[in-house]
Amino acid sequence: MAISRTSEVNLSRAAIGLVCLPLALLAAPAQPSAGLPDPFVYLSEIAPDIQQDMRYASDNNFLGRRVDGYLAAECILTRDTALALKRVQEALVPKGYSLKVYDCYRPQRAVRDFVRWSKQESNAGTKQQYYPDLDERDLFKLGYIAARSTHSRGNTVDLTVVRKGSDARAPRGQDRIVRCGAADNSLDFGTGFDCFDPKSHTWSTEISARAQRIRRLLVDAMAAEGFQNYSKEWWHFELKGAATLRPFNFPVRKRPD
Repeated sequence: MAISRTSEVNLSRAAIGLVCLPLALLAAPAQPSAGLPDPFVYLSEIAPDIQQDMRYASDNNFLGRRVDGYLAAECILTRDTALALKRVQEALVPKGYSLKVYDCYRPQRAVRDFVRWSKQESNAGTKQQYYPDLDERDLFKLGYIAARSTHSRGNTVDLTVVRKGSDARAPRGQDRIVRCGAADNSLDFGTGFDCFDPKSHTWSTEISARAQRIRRLLVDAMAAEGFQNYSKEWWHFELKGAATLRPFNFPVRKRPD
């Protein structure tokens, strides 16, 4: 039976479509994590070996209590940010190190909780550890806390470096009362996380030479994957181009089983 030129063209197009179909499936966008708006994911889905010590989901933070919006100790980020962190982790592990995250996506309600906290009469219970030489009312104008946080757009993370395999536990009680110190398994960065003090400025020379080298290690490892450091906080990094178009306010919940 003769086949017309038009039929030959249609058959060729159909064959091309069958060949291209698997490629199209491979190029399909990744599915969002269960219960999270696109493009957010749980870091534990992407890089389960990165340690998590989510301070704002506990009382081990400068408020001295769980922060509004943190219903679970989970790190949530945009997918691109999580994948970039995974690459940083893969570069550190052969050197005997691991990343440990303190805070990731931060609901807007948590930022508002910070604002309310700063207007309280007294926060003496946490002052010695987190801001021994400052008044909490000055923390915003000095740039240590932001009334609008990039954390709420999913591309910002607070983190440290620890020895691979070390205990990620968050200390409790008197174990953690250290003047701007790190009472956890973090390497010696010269200050602890959320120490609101000039010594926490990334390139401070008021810390030991060893601590300065460790800060350089973290900054260089993060910069290799596109993260930019905030100069007043050695632990704070932002991945440009990976933020959502607007800030979000959904609560941090436990990752579904």
